[in-house]
Amino acid sequence: MSRRRSSRKADKKRDIPENIASQFIKPPTFRHLVRIAHIDVRGDVPLLYALADVKGVGYSLAQAVIKTLNLEPFKPAGFLTDEEISKIEDVLRDPIKYGIPTWMVNRPRDPETGEYLHYIGPDLDLRIRQDIELMKQIKCWKGIRHTLGLKVRGQRTRTTGRKGLTVGVRRRRE
Repeated sequence: MSRRRSSRKADKKRDIPENIASQFIKPPTFRHLVRIAHIDVRGDVPLLYALADVKGVGYSLAQAVIKTLNLEPFKPAGFLTDEEISKIEDVLRDPIKYGIPTWMVNRPRDPETGEYLHYIGPDLDLRIRQDIELMKQIKCWKGIRHTLGLKVRGQRTRTTGRKGLTVGVRRRRE
């Protein structure tokens, strides 16, 4: 009985047309994991979505970077060469130098330098943490709210954002 099953599987493998089989067989230049700007991206993901996975890069900026470098947006990321990856990282570090509009950067008019900067990955995390610490030090309203662990951006707090026990509903004693 087991011999029959194995022979059926072998027959099925032979019956697959070549054009379908070629979609599953990757060429030797294909990489299954690609490292773009401090993040590992699966190689079968289209380049547009792979760039949007990088922290600090949204869909619009990813499209702008791809258009600037004349790359195909839906080409799988696993087919990128080392040169293309280095160009992408260079554009992501300083997008204004490559003609990307200033409104697309995530740090316009930096308080320390006054320049338009763009941070990605761990640099963005570090910068956000430093900004929150500065707000706590100067004791501005947002800094106080951060210190107390409350909502910062004007959300309502009467019913949401509570920690601990539920408040408001009491059971009647019987």
